[in-house]
Amino acid sequence: MTENRREFGALLRTWRDHTSPAAVGLFGGSRRTTGLRREELAALAGLSVDYVIRLEQGRTVHPSAQVVAALARALRLSDDDAAVFHQAAGLAAPVGAISHLIPAGVERLLLRTTDAPVAVFSADWWLLSWNNHWAALLGDPAALTGRDRNLIWRDFTGDFSRVVKTDAERDSFRDTLVADLRIAAIEHPTDTNLHALVADLISHSADFSARWSAARPARHESNRKTIDHPRVGALTLDCDVLNAPGSDVHVVMYTAAPGSDDASRLDLLKVLGVEAFTT
Repeated sequence: MTENRREFGALLRTWRDHTSPAAVGLFGGSRRTTGLRREELAALAGLSVDYVIRLEQGRTVHPSAQVVAALARALRLSDDDAAVFHQAAGLAAPVGAISHLIPAGVERLLLRTTDAPVAVFSADWWLLSWNNHWAALLGDPAALTGRDRNLIWRDFTGDFSRVVKTDAERDSFRDTLVADLRIAAIEHPTDTNLHALVADLISHSADFSARWSAARPARHESNRKTIDHPRVGALTLDCDVLNAPGSDVHVVMYTAAPGSDDASRLDLLKVLGVEAFTT
């Protein structure tokens, strides 16, 4: 066992032990420890539990940059901590990578917003955080693992969503997502994880590949969406996408016109509580 492997394993255990489950969207249940369990970290990073154990014990040689980046993202490491993490793995720190760090002001906004479903996404559309109202409306994202927490990956490879779309609306939504991802690729040309995501999307989805080649870079715009909820029925809501200045995050919020039937149904969801995510 080399010193680097021991150091990487020690860092991984330390950050896992100090990562609050609530910070990564895991709520409820009794716990003997305050940090993440190995199986929770494995699920968030899209890895096997056995592989995480071997990494922590220093029994795995040279984890790939994609693995280290997935762990750093799952642990919500700052850019500086992620750089140390890569160095401990014997890898160069990513240059110009998209930050998955949520600004403190956005975190406070998320905590204080209780009347509307709100979630925070990175510039490459990884789901970073959400409030209980979001989980009540769309299903609890804590059930999503690995790349299923990436909105673009999920839409082009599975689309397990309660959002109802006509063919025209789906075309428009996908064009908008791909155009926004092109902006991220232009602003972060050396982000290897973003390039890996795009390459895998191209190989897995002919639809994405065609749209990626044709897309004109453009920011994601707000629009109206209909959500088919299993307990309160259909809701048509305004979906606004806000970009936090000076950061790489998108804040996505659903609202309804005050006094409308949709607003009443949205309020009812707060009483009904978090819904399980179903496919």
